[in-house]
Amino acid sequence: MRTTVTLDSDVEALIRDRMSRKGVSFKRALNDAIRAGAGEPAAYETPVFDLGVPTVDLTKALRVAAELEDEALTAKVRRGA
Repeated sequence: MRTTVTLDSDVEALIRDRMSRKGVSFKRALNDAIRAGAGEPAAYETPVFDLGVPTVDLTKALRVAAELEDEALTAKVRRGA
């Protein structure tokens, strides 16, 4: 199919860069880019970071969180909210 498209200058530069890297025509570079973008999305991999040794004791963190939540709910009930 033959059609006319208007490309932003940065997109044209990307296509021309792809042309030179792959040694293909403008048509081929554009079609390959569209196929790559219109296909299945690439799986995203979540980065993992080592946060080191905790600076606080986390063994009772859930208990502390529950107590703080209880205190907040008690205060809310007392306020009549």
